[in-house]
Amino acid sequence: MSRLSHLDEQGRASMVDVSEKSATERIATAEAIIVISQEAFDLVCAGEIKKGDVLATARIAGIMGAKKTSELIPLCHPLALTHAGVEFTPIAERHAFRIIASAKTMGQTGVEMEALTAASVAALTVYDMVKAVDKGAVIESIRLLTKSGGKSGSYDASNPTLAEEPETKPSRSTKVTPRVLLSEAGSVRPAAQNPSSDREALRKFMVARHLRATEWAKSAGMPINELYGYLSGRSRALSVDGLERLAKAARTTTEEMFGRGKPR
Repeated sequence: MSRLSHLDEQGRASMVDVSEKSATERIATAEAIIVISQEAFDLVCAGEIKKGDVLATARIAGIMGAKKTSELIPLCHPLALTHAGVEFTPIAERHAFRIIASAKTMGQTGVEMEALTAASVAALTVYDMVKAVDKGAVIESIRLLTKSGGKSGSYDASNPTLAEEPETKPSRSTKVTPRVLLSEAGSVRPAAQNPSSDREALRKFMVARHLRATEWAKSAGMPINELYGYLSGRSRALSVDGLERLAKAARTTTEEMFGRGKPR
């Protein structure tokens, strides 16, 4: 068995000397899953948690956590990160969120701890934001998904024995696509004179029809991220396809959803 790298010859904890290592591109992704109550999940997805936008806050917290990893974990090296990101995927059937954190640098040591710290801090922030509604929320797991770069090669949680030359494929395979941004880049409905009034009109329509964001998006066959992004103000508009799906699921018209048409 190899000696632990953070112990010196006398068995004392010490920071690893990486001065002789070559600087290479280092990439890592980590995952955390937090399971919350159905009520809390619906409120988060509808953007109705009193503290504010849960996922936006948790994203910023995770990125800040990645940048401060060396201040939190005693033997981690301070790193100049070239990228840190946090993305969320709702798991409706389990009223949970899957958090994927990523970190990248060009340096002499890896960024596994930065990615793990980002995922951990993001999950803790979600808990803090929803604890008024659900103190029983559970951070179910935190684990490294992938790493690449450096002498030890690559690691992929789906194949722990993988040991190849560094490459960036593992990080791409686990990246969560920001669907809201993709829908904004595509075909969207014309911007209203006052986008916030449209958003409020849609909220009133949902209340009048007793529509929950999660269930409505699911029945419409559209990503909950897209509807949540619009309701929370992260995106200015819904895609044309998304609007049509929502209208069909609610058996109405897009005009009525925004208070511009006569009820059927």
